[in-house]
Amino acid sequence: MLQAALNIEDGIEYLRYNKVVIATDADVDGMHIRLLLLTFFLQFFPEMIRDGHLYILQTPLFRVRNKKETIYCYDDDERKKALDKLGKTSEITRFKGLGEISPDEFSFMIGPDMRLDHVEYEEGKGVKELLAFYMGKNTPDRQDFIIENLREDVDKQIVA
Repeated sequence: MLQAALNIEDGIEYLRYNKVVIATDADVDGMHIRLLLLTFFLQFFPEMIRDGHLYILQTPLFRVRNKKETIYCYDDDERKKALDKLGKTSEITRFKGLGEISPDEFSFMIGPDMRLDHVEYEEGKGVKELLAFYMGKNTPDRQDFIIENLREDVDKQIVA
C-alpha cells in the first residue's frame, strides 16, 4: 500500500512527492513505528534517503495558552519559556499523541512553521551494516549506544 501511495513500486523515479514525511506520536510507541518505517525505507528504498526525500515531523509535547495567545512547545525548556511569556496561570496541555491534537491544531503543525528533521545516514556505511546494528542481534552494543545517546524526556506533573 505504501509503495503504491508513493508510486515507488518499480523504483523511485516516479515518486509522487518530493518530501515524504513520517508523522508518529512523540512517545515510545511512536518511536517504534518510526523505526519500523525507517527500516522499511533503508532496506527496500535506500535511495529515498540518499536522494533527500525522507523527513520526520516533530510534534509538540505541550500547548501553553492564555486567553490571547497559544504557544506549541516541543520540549520542557520551550514550555518554561512559554509560561514565562504568557504567565504562570496559563493553561498547559500535555499531548499524549497525534490523536489528541485537533484538526485545526494539526494544520498548524504541517504549515509553514512545521519542524522537520531530514533523514540522513552517514556516507560510507552500507545499508546492511546500519540495519544489522539497529535491528540485528547485537543487543549489548545497541544498548550501550542508546544509553550513551539517550535524551531524557521525563513525564513530570506540571505545576503552573
